[in-house]
Amino acid sequence: MAIFQKIDKFLIAILITSTLFILVYNIFHYTPMLGYDAEAHFAYVDHISRYMPKSLNLPDEVDSREFFNPPLGYIVPAVGQVICRNTIKSADFLKDCRPIYGTFTQVIQSLMYLFTIFINLKTLKMLNDSKNIFNLSYLILISLLAVNYRTISMIRGEPYILFFLSIFLYFILKHEKQKFVFSLKYSLIFGVVIACLTLSRQWAIFLFPAIMFLLIWPKIQSINDYFKTWLFSSFIGFILSSWFYFSLYIRYGSFAAFNMNKPNFSIFNLPLSFYLPDFNQLTYVFSNPIRPNLDNQFLSILYSDLWGDYWGYFSFTSKFLQIGRQQATIGNYFGNVNLISVLSTFIILFFFIQTIKTHKESFLINYIKLSVLFSLIGYLIFVISFPTTTGDTIKATYIIQMFHLLVFCAAISLEKLKNSNFKKYYFVIFILFATYFFNYQTFLSHFPINFLPS
Repeated sequence: MAIFQKIDKFLIAILITSTLFILVYNIFHYTPMLGYDAEAHFAYVDHISRYMPKSLNLPDEVDSREFFNPPLGYIVPAVGQVICRNTIKSADFLKDCRPIYGTFTQVIQSLMYLFTIFINLKTLKMLNDSKNIFNLSYLILISLLAVNYRTISMIRGEPYILFFLSIFLYFILKHEKQKFVFSLKYSLIFGVVIACLTLSRQWAIFLFPAIMFLLIWPKIQSINDYFKTWLFSSFIGFILSSWFYFSLYIRYGSFAAFNMNKPNFSIFNLPLSFYLPDFNQLTYVFSNPIRPNLDNQFLSILYSDLWGDYWGYFSFTSKFLQIGRQQATIGNYFGNVNLISVLSTFIILFFFIQTIKTHKESFLINYIKLSVLFSLIGYLIFVISFPTTTGDTIKATYIIQMFHLLVFCAAISLEKLKNSNFKKYYFVIFILFATYFFNYQTFLSHFPINFLPS
Protein backbone atom coordinates (compact mmCIF):
# COMPACT_ATOMS: atom_id res chain seq x y z
CA MET A 1 0.00 0.00 0.00
CA ALA A 2 2.96 2.31 0.57
CA ILE A 3 3.62 2.44 -3.17
CA PHE A 4 0.06 3.62 -3.82
CA GLN A 5 0.36 6.32 -1.17
CA LYS A 6 3.44 7.57 -2.98
CA ILE A 7 1.57 7.48 -6.30
CA ASP A 8 -1.27 9.48 -4.75
CA LYS A 9 1.12 12.09 -3.39
CA PHE A 10 2.86 12.35 -6.75
CA LEU A 11 -0.43 12.77 -8.66
CA ILE A 12 -1.74 15.30 -6.14
CA ALA A 13 1.50 17.28 -6.46
CA ILE A 14 1.06 17.27 -10.25
CA LEU A 15 -2.51 18.57 -9.97
CA ILE A 16 -1.63 21.30 -7.47
CA THR A 17 1.34 22.46 -9.55
CA SER A 18 -0.67 22.28 -12.76
CA THR A 19 -3.59 24.22 -11.28
CA LEU A 20 -1.31 26.98 -10.02
CA PHE A 21 0.32 27.18 -13.45
CA ILE A 22 -3.07 27.45 -15.18
CA LEU A 23 -4.22 30.24 -12.85
CA VAL A 24 -1.03 32.27 -13.22
CA TYR A 25 -0.84 31.67 -16.97
CA ASN A 26 -4.39 32.87 -17.53
CA ILE A 27 -3.84 36.01 -15.48
CA PHE A 28 -1.12 36.99 -17.94
CA HIS A 29 -2.83 35.71 -21.10
CA TYR A 30 -6.43 36.70 -20.52
CA THR A 31 -8.13 39.96 -19.70
CA PRO A 32 -11.67 40.04 -18.27
CA MET A 33 -12.35 42.65 -20.95
CA LEU A 34 -12.79 39.68 -23.33
CA GLY A 35 -15.38 37.95 -21.13
CA TYR A 36 -19.13 37.41 -21.46
CA ASP A 37 -20.85 40.80 -21.85
CA ALA A 38 -17.60 42.34 -20.62
CA GLU A 39 -18.43 45.93 -21.53
CA ALA A 40 -21.61 45.79 -19.46
CA HIS A 41 -19.85 44.23 -16.46
CA PHE A 42 -17.10 46.83 -16.59
CA ALA A 43 -19.73 49.57 -16.88
CA TYR A 44 -21.35 48.17 -13.69
CA VAL A 45 -17.99 48.33 -11.88
CA ASP A 46 -17.21 51.82 -13.17
CA HIS A 47 -20.61 53.06 -12.03
CA ILE A 48 -20.45 51.82 -8.43
CA SER A 49 -16.78 52.79 -8.08
CA ARG A 50 -17.69 56.43 -8.76
CA TYR A 51 -19.57 56.53 -5.46
CA MET A 52 -17.26 54.35 -3.38
CA PRO A 53 -16.23 54.38 -0.62
CA LYS A 54 -18.90 56.86 0.53
CA SER A 55 -21.90 54.89 -0.73
CA LEU A 56 -23.06 51.93 -2.79
CA ASN A 57 -25.00 53.29 -5.74
CA LEU A 58 -26.43 50.59 -8.01
CA PRO A 59 -26.53 51.11 -11.79
CA ASP A 60 -29.75 51.53 -13.70
CA GLU A 61 -30.54 50.00 -17.05
CA VAL A 62 -29.04 53.03 -18.81
CA ASP A 63 -25.77 52.59 -16.91
CA SER A 64 -25.25 48.89 -17.61
CA ARG A 65 -27.35 46.16 -19.18
CA GLU A 66 -26.12 43.94 -16.29
CA PHE A 67 -28.04 46.16 -13.86
CA PHE A 68 -30.07 43.15 -12.62
CA ASN A 69 -27.03 41.45 -11.05
CA PRO A 70 -26.44 41.63 -7.28
CA PRO A 71 -23.44 43.79 -6.35
CA LEU A 72 -21.16 41.44 -4.38
CA GLY A 73 -19.28 40.18 -7.45
CA TYR A 74 -18.48 43.77 -8.42
CA ILE A 75 -17.20 45.03 -5.08
CA VAL A 76 -13.66 43.63 -5.49
CA PRO A 77 -13.09 45.14 -8.97
CA ALA A 78 -14.66 48.40 -7.78
CA VAL A 79 -12.21 48.52 -4.87
CA GLY A 80 -9.44 47.94 -7.42
CA GLN A 81 -10.80 50.81 -9.48
CA VAL A 82 -10.84 53.13 -6.45
CA ILE A 83 -7.26 52.19 -5.52
CA CYS A 84 -6.14 52.62 -9.12
CA ARG A 85 -7.64 56.07 -9.64
CA ASN A 86 -6.00 57.27 -6.44
CA THR A 87 -2.64 55.86 -7.45
CA ILE A 88 -1.98 56.48 -11.15
CA LYS A 89 -1.91 59.68 -13.13
CA SER A 90 -4.22 59.62 -16.14
CA ALA A 91 -6.43 61.75 -18.34
CA ASP A 92 -8.98 58.91 -18.47
CA PHE A 93 -9.10 56.95 -15.22
CA LEU A 94 -12.03 54.76 -16.25
CA LYS A 95 -10.26 53.50 -19.36
CA ASP A 96 -6.72 53.23 -17.97
CA CYS A 97 -7.75 51.52 -14.73
CA ARG A 98 -9.82 48.79 -16.40
CA PRO A 99 -6.93 46.44 -17.21
CA ILE A 100 -5.45 47.05 -13.75
CA TYR A 101 -8.56 46.26 -11.74
CA GLY A 102 -9.37 43.45 -14.17
CA THR A 103 -6.08 41.74 -13.27
CA PHE A 104 -6.62 42.55 -9.60
CA THR A 105 -9.99 40.78 -9.78
CA GLN A 106 -8.48 37.73 -11.48
CA VAL A 107 -5.91 37.39 -8.69
CA ILE A 108 -8.56 37.62 -5.96
CA GLN A 109 -10.91 35.21 -7.74
CA SER A 110 -8.08 32.74 -8.35
CA LEU A 111 -7.34 32.78 -4.62
CA MET A 112 -11.05 32.33 -3.89
CA TYR A 113 -11.10 29.32 -6.20
CA LEU A 114 -8.18 27.76 -4.32
CA PHE A 115 -9.91 28.41 -0.99
CA THR A 116 -13.11 26.90 -2.43
CA ILE A 117 -11.23 23.69 -3.23
CA PHE A 118 -9.53 23.69 0.18
CA ILE A 119 -12.83 24.08 2.07
CA ASN A 120 -14.45 21.33 0.02
CA LEU A 121 -11.47 19.08 0.81
CA LYS A 122 -12.01 19.80 4.52
CA THR A 123 -15.69 18.91 4.18
CA LEU A 124 -14.86 15.65 2.40
CA LYS A 125 -12.27 14.84 5.07
CA MET A 126 -14.88 15.29 7.78
CA LEU A 127 -17.51 13.36 5.84
CA ASN A 128 -15.20 10.42 5.16
CA ASP A 129 -13.59 10.51 8.64
CA SER A 130 -10.27 10.64 6.85
CA LYS A 131 -6.92 11.54 8.38
CA ASN A 132 -5.67 13.09 5.16
CA ILE A 133 -7.18 16.27 3.75
CA PHE A 134 -5.86 15.64 0.24
CA ASN A 135 -8.47 13.78 -1.79
CA LEU A 136 -7.12 12.73 -5.19
CA SER A 137 -10.56 11.79 -6.51
CA TYR A 138 -11.99 15.24 -5.84
CA LEU A 139 -8.92 17.09 -7.09
CA ILE A 140 -8.82 15.35 -10.47
CA LEU A 141 -12.59 15.63 -11.03
CA ILE A 142 -12.77 19.33 -10.17
CA SER A 143 -9.65 20.04 -12.24
CA LEU A 144 -11.26 18.56 -15.35
CA LEU A 145 -14.02 21.16 -15.58
CA ALA A 146 -12.83 23.64 -18.20
CA VAL A 147 -15.61 26.04 -17.25
CA ASN A 148 -13.84 26.71 -13.92
CA TYR A 149 -10.90 28.48 -15.51
CA ARG A 150 -12.98 30.73 -17.77
CA THR A 151 -15.34 31.68 -14.96
CA ILE A 152 -12.67 32.81 -12.52
CA SER A 153 -10.88 34.74 -15.28
CA MET A 154 -13.85 37.07 -15.85
CA ILE A 155 -15.60 39.67 -13.73
CA ARG A 156 -18.60 37.66 -12.56
CA GLY A 157 -20.55 36.68 -9.47
CA GLU A 158 -20.30 32.90 -9.95
CA PRO A 159 -16.83 32.52 -8.29
CA TYR A 160 -18.41 34.00 -5.17
CA ILE A 161 -21.27 31.49 -5.34
CA LEU A 162 -18.73 28.65 -5.44
CA PHE A 163 -16.79 30.08 -2.51
CA PHE A 164 -19.79 30.67 -0.25
CA LEU A 165 -21.35 27.37 -1.32
CA SER A 166 -18.25 25.54 -0.08
CA ILE A 167 -18.66 27.26 3.31
CA PHE A 168 -22.37 26.41 3.25
CA LEU A 169 -21.68 22.71 2.68
CA TYR A 170 -19.04 22.63 5.40
CA PHE A 171 -21.34 24.04 8.06
CA ILE A 172 -24.32 21.96 6.91
CA LEU A 173 -22.23 18.87 7.60
CA LYS A 174 -21.08 20.21 10.98
CA HIS A 175 -24.70 20.96 11.87
CA GLU A 176 -25.68 17.44 10.81
CA LYS A 177 -22.98 15.94 13.03
CA GLN A 178 -24.39 17.99 15.91
CA LYS A 179 -27.78 16.27 15.33
CA PHE A 180 -29.34 19.54 14.09
CA VAL A 181 -29.54 20.91 17.64
CA PHE A 182 -30.35 24.62 17.49
CA SER A 183 -27.21 26.73 17.62
CA LEU A 184 -27.20 30.49 17.50
CA LYS A 185 -23.66 30.36 16.13
CA TYR A 186 -24.59 28.12 13.18
CA SER A 187 -27.78 30.06 12.56
CA LEU A 188 -25.84 33.31 12.26
CA ILE A 189 -23.25 31.69 10.00
CA PHE A 190 -25.96 30.20 7.77
CA GLY A 191 -27.77 33.54 7.65
CA VAL A 192 -24.68 35.48 6.58
CA VAL A 193 -23.74 32.84 4.00
CA ILE A 194 -27.30 32.85 2.59
CA ALA A 195 -27.06 36.62 2.21
CA CYS A 196 -23.64 36.40 0.55
CA LEU A 197 -24.90 33.76 -1.88
CA THR A 198 -28.00 35.73 -2.89
CA LEU A 199 -25.94 38.91 -3.26
CA SER A 200 -23.42 37.10 -5.50
CA ARG A 201 -25.68 36.02 -8.37
CA GLN A 202 -29.37 35.21 -8.71
CA TRP A 203 -28.58 31.58 -9.61
CA ALA A 204 -27.78 31.01 -5.93
CA ILE A 205 -31.50 31.06 -5.13
CA PHE A 206 -31.71 27.54 -6.61
CA LEU A 207 -29.61 26.34 -3.65
CA PHE A 208 -32.24 27.09 -1.00
CA PRO A 209 -35.43 25.14 -1.86
CA ALA A 210 -33.73 21.88 -0.81
CA ILE A 211 -33.39 23.16 2.77
CA MET A 212 -37.14 23.72 3.04
CA PHE A 213 -37.95 20.49 1.21
CA LEU A 214 -35.89 18.51 3.72
CA LEU A 215 -38.16 19.65 6.54
CA ILE A 216 -40.15 16.50 5.72
CA TRP A 217 -37.03 14.29 5.76
CA PRO A 218 -37.82 11.59 8.33
CA LYS A 219 -34.20 11.20 9.47
CA ILE A 220 -34.24 14.55 11.26
CA GLN A 221 -35.16 13.65 14.83
CA SER A 222 -34.84 17.14 16.31
CA ILE A 223 -37.14 18.67 13.69
CA ASN A 224 -38.09 21.61 15.91
CA ASP A 225 -34.45 22.60 16.34
CA TYR A 226 -33.89 22.17 12.60
CA PHE A 227 -36.87 24.38 11.85
CA LYS A 228 -35.73 27.06 14.32
CA THR A 229 -32.20 27.04 12.88
CA TRP A 230 -33.33 27.61 9.31
CA LEU A 231 -36.14 29.99 10.19
CA PHE A 232 -33.68 32.19 12.06
CA SER A 233 -31.02 31.81 9.35
CA SER A 234 -33.48 32.66 6.59
CA PHE A 235 -34.56 35.73 8.52
CA ILE A 236 -30.94 36.89 8.86
CA GLY A 237 -30.29 36.19 5.18
CA PHE A 238 -33.47 38.04 4.21
CA ILE A 239 -32.60 41.10 6.29
CA LEU A 240 -29.08 41.29 4.87
CA SER A 241 -29.88 40.67 1.18
CA SER A 242 -33.52 41.48 0.40
CA TRP A 243 -32.81 45.19 -0.03
CA PHE A 244 -31.28 44.48 -3.44
CA TYR A 245 -34.26 42.50 -4.72
CA PHE A 246 -36.72 45.06 -3.37
CA SER A 247 -34.74 47.73 -5.21
CA LEU A 248 -35.22 45.75 -8.44
CA TYR A 249 -38.93 45.48 -7.75
CA ILE A 250 -39.27 49.18 -7.02
CA ARG A 251 -37.37 50.18 -10.15
CA TYR A 252 -38.49 47.52 -12.62
CA GLY A 253 -41.58 45.86 -11.17
CA SER A 254 -39.93 42.47 -10.68
CA PHE A 255 -37.78 40.81 -8.00
CA ALA A 256 -36.02 38.95 -10.83
CA ALA A 257 -35.61 41.68 -13.44
CA PHE A 258 -33.60 40.84 -16.55
CA ASN A 259 -32.33 42.68 -19.63
CA MET A 260 -34.60 40.80 -22.04
CA ASN A 261 -38.34 40.85 -22.64
CA LYS A 262 -40.15 37.97 -20.98
CA PRO A 263 -43.01 36.37 -22.95
CA ASN A 264 -45.61 34.19 -21.28
CA PHE A 265 -43.91 31.04 -20.04
CA SER A 266 -44.39 28.09 -22.36
CA ILE A 267 -42.25 25.15 -23.40
CA PHE A 268 -43.31 26.10 -26.92
CA ASN A 269 -41.30 29.33 -26.63
CA LEU A 270 -38.48 27.30 -28.14
CA PRO A 271 -38.44 24.80 -31.02
CA LEU A 272 -38.23 21.04 -30.53
CA SER A 273 -34.55 21.13 -31.52
CA PHE A 274 -33.84 23.05 -28.29
CA TYR A 275 -34.87 19.98 -26.29
CA LEU A 276 -34.09 17.20 -28.79
CA PRO A 277 -31.45 18.27 -31.32
CA ASP A 278 -31.70 16.74 -34.77
CA PHE A 279 -28.98 14.30 -35.82
CA ASN A 280 -27.34 16.62 -38.36
CA GLN A 281 -26.77 19.26 -35.70
CA LEU A 282 -25.81 16.71 -33.06
CA THR A 283 -22.84 15.53 -35.12
CA TYR A 284 -21.20 18.92 -34.53
CA VAL A 285 -20.82 18.03 -30.83
CA PHE A 286 -17.98 15.67 -31.76
CA SER A 287 -16.70 17.37 -34.89
CA ASN A 288 -16.85 21.16 -34.55
CA PRO A 289 -18.59 22.26 -31.30
CA ILE A 290 -18.14 26.00 -31.58
CA ARG A 291 -20.59 28.82 -32.17
CA PRO A 292 -22.95 28.87 -34.02
CA ASN A 293 -22.92 25.21 -35.06
CA LEU A 294 -25.17 23.82 -32.33
CA ASP A 295 -28.03 26.19 -33.13
CA ASN A 296 -29.61 26.86 -29.71
CA GLN A 297 -29.55 23.24 -28.47
CA PHE A 298 -29.69 23.20 -24.67
CA LEU A 299 -27.81 20.03 -23.71
CA SER A 300 -25.39 20.11 -26.64
CA ILE A 301 -24.25 23.66 -25.93
CA LEU A 302 -24.12 23.11 -22.17
CA TYR A 303 -22.00 19.98 -22.61
CA SER A 304 -19.67 21.65 -25.13
CA ASP A 305 -19.26 24.71 -22.92
CA LEU A 306 -18.56 22.60 -19.84
CA TRP A 307 -15.69 20.58 -21.34
CA GLY A 308 -14.56 22.81 -24.20
CA ASP A 309 -15.10 26.42 -25.22
CA TYR A 310 -18.26 26.57 -27.34
CA TRP A 311 -18.58 30.35 -27.22
CA GLY A 312 -14.87 30.84 -27.83
CA TYR A 313 -14.14 33.23 -24.99
CA PHE A 314 -10.83 31.52 -24.23
CA SER A 315 -10.00 30.82 -27.88
CA PHE A 316 -11.54 33.47 -30.10
CA THR A 317 -14.28 36.07 -29.87
CA SER A 318 -16.53 37.64 -32.45
CA LYS A 319 -14.45 40.81 -32.24
CA PHE A 320 -10.98 39.24 -32.34
CA LEU A 321 -11.21 36.27 -34.63
CA GLN A 322 -7.62 36.55 -35.81
CA ILE A 323 -6.00 37.14 -32.41
CA GLY A 324 -6.58 33.92 -30.48
CA ARG A 325 -6.94 30.44 -31.90
CA GLN A 326 -8.97 30.71 -35.09
CA GLN A 327 -12.26 28.87 -35.29
CA ALA A 328 -11.09 26.90 -38.32
CA THR A 329 -8.11 25.41 -36.45
CA ILE A 330 -9.51 24.70 -33.00
CA GLY A 331 -12.98 23.33 -33.75
CA ASN A 332 -11.71 19.82 -34.50
CA TYR A 333 -9.76 19.75 -31.23
CA PHE A 334 -12.86 20.71 -29.24
CA GLY A 335 -14.75 17.94 -31.00
CA ASN A 336 -12.14 15.45 -29.77
CA VAL A 337 -12.32 17.00 -26.29
CA ASN A 338 -16.07 16.42 -26.26
CA LEU A 339 -15.61 12.85 -27.42
CA ILE A 340 -13.02 11.87 -24.83
CA SER A 341 -14.99 13.72 -22.12
CA VAL A 342 -17.88 11.31 -22.59
CA LEU A 343 -15.92 9.00 -20.28
CA SER A 344 -15.44 11.75 -17.69
CA THR A 345 -19.13 12.58 -17.84
CA PHE A 346 -20.08 8.94 -17.37
CA ILE A 347 -17.65 8.57 -14.44
CA ILE A 348 -19.00 11.65 -12.67
CA LEU A 349 -22.64 10.65 -13.14
CA PHE A 350 -22.01 7.01 -12.22
CA PHE A 351 -20.22 7.81 -8.97
CA PHE A 352 -22.67 10.62 -8.17
CA ILE A 353 -25.51 8.09 -8.37
CA GLN A 354 -23.48 5.62 -6.32
CA THR A 355 -23.04 8.19 -3.57
CA ILE A 356 -26.77 8.97 -3.60
CA LYS A 357 -27.54 5.25 -3.24
CA THR A 358 -25.02 4.52 -0.50
CA HIS A 359 -25.56 7.69 1.57
CA LYS A 360 -29.34 7.75 1.92
CA GLU A 361 -28.91 8.49 5.63
CA SER A 362 -26.78 11.59 5.00
CA PHE A 363 -28.51 14.93 5.20
CA LEU A 364 -25.70 16.65 3.29
CA ILE A 365 -25.90 14.20 0.39
CA ASN A 366 -29.68 14.54 0.24
CA TYR A 367 -29.28 18.30 0.21
CA ILE A 368 -26.77 18.09 -2.67
CA LYS A 369 -29.00 15.70 -4.63
CA LEU A 370 -31.97 18.07 -4.38
CA SER A 371 -29.87 21.17 -5.08
CA VAL A 372 -28.54 19.60 -8.28
CA LEU A 373 -32.12 18.90 -9.31
CA PHE A 374 -33.43 22.35 -8.39
CA SER A 375 -30.46 24.08 -10.05
CA LEU A 376 -30.98 22.24 -13.34
CA ILE A 377 -34.76 22.71 -13.38
CA GLY A 378 -34.52 26.33 -12.27
CA TYR A 379 -31.94 27.15 -14.90
CA LEU A 380 -33.94 25.37 -17.61
CA ILE A 381 -37.03 27.37 -16.64
CA PHE A 382 -34.97 30.56 -16.90
CA VAL A 383 -33.70 29.69 -20.39
CA ILE A 384 -37.23 28.83 -21.56
CA SER A 385 -38.58 32.04 -19.99
CA PHE A 386 -36.15 34.19 -21.98
CA PRO A 387 -35.92 32.42 -25.33
CA THR A 388 -33.30 33.34 -27.90
CA THR A 389 -32.60 32.05 -31.39
CA THR A 390 -28.86 31.69 -30.80
CA GLY A 391 -28.71 30.13 -27.33
CA ASP A 392 -26.87 33.09 -25.79
CA THR A 393 -28.30 32.31 -22.35
CA ILE A 394 -26.90 28.76 -22.42
CA LYS A 395 -23.51 28.94 -20.73
CA ALA A 396 -22.00 26.41 -18.34
CA THR A 397 -20.78 29.29 -16.18
CA TYR A 398 -24.34 30.21 -15.31
CA ILE A 399 -24.98 26.81 -13.72
CA ILE A 400 -21.45 26.07 -12.52
CA GLN A 401 -22.74 25.44 -8.98
CA MET A 402 -24.49 22.30 -10.24
CA PHE A 403 -21.32 20.87 -11.75
CA HIS A 404 -19.40 21.49 -8.52
CA LEU A 405 -22.07 19.70 -6.50
CA LEU A 406 -22.01 16.75 -8.90
CA VAL A 407 -18.22 16.46 -8.65
CA PHE A 408 -18.22 16.84 -4.86
CA CYS A 409 -20.69 13.98 -4.53
CA ALA A 410 -19.02 11.77 -7.14
CA ALA A 411 -15.65 12.09 -5.42
CA ILE A 412 -17.02 10.41 -2.30
CA SER A 413 -17.79 7.08 -3.97
CA LEU A 414 -14.78 7.23 -6.27
CA GLU A 415 -12.47 7.63 -3.28
CA LYS A 416 -14.17 4.71 -1.50
CA LEU A 417 -13.46 2.52 -4.52
CA LYS A 418 -9.78 2.80 -3.57
CA ASN A 419 -10.42 0.74 -0.44
CA SER A 420 -12.64 -1.89 -2.05
CA ASN A 421 -10.86 -2.39 -5.38
CA PHE A 422 -7.71 -0.36 -5.86
CA LYS A 423 -7.09 -1.82 -9.34
CA LYS A 424 -10.41 -0.49 -10.63
CA TYR A 425 -9.78 2.77 -8.79
CA TYR A 426 -6.44 3.44 -10.42
CA PHE A 427 -7.82 2.39 -13.79
CA VAL A 428 -10.48 5.12 -13.43
CA ILE A 429 -7.86 7.58 -12.20
CA PHE A 430 -5.70 6.76 -15.23
CA ILE A 431 -8.64 7.53 -17.56
CA LEU A 432 -9.29 10.82 -15.78
CA PHE A 433 -5.64 11.90 -15.90
CA ALA A 434 -5.36 10.96 -19.58
CA THR A 435 -8.45 13.10 -20.23
CA TYR A 436 -7.00 15.92 -18.14
CA PHE A 437 -3.81 16.12 -20.16
CA PHE A 438 -5.61 15.75 -23.50
CA ASN A 439 -8.03 18.53 -22.55
CA TYR A 440 -5.30 20.77 -21.13
CA GLN A 441 -5.51 23.37 -23.91
CA THR A 442 -9.13 24.05 -22.94
CA PHE A 443 -7.96 25.24 -19.51
CA LEU A 444 -5.66 27.89 -20.98
CA SER A 445 -6.36 31.17 -22.70
CA HIS A 446 -5.19 31.22 -26.32
CA PHE A 447 -4.72 34.98 -26.47
CA PRO A 448 -1.24 36.56 -26.54
CA ILE A 449 0.39 37.56 -23.29
CA ASN A 450 -0.85 40.94 -21.99
CA PHE A 451 -3.25 41.26 -24.92
CA LEU A 452 -5.68 44.15 -24.47
CA PRO A 453 -8.58 44.83 -26.83
CA SER A 454 -8.51 48.30 -28.30
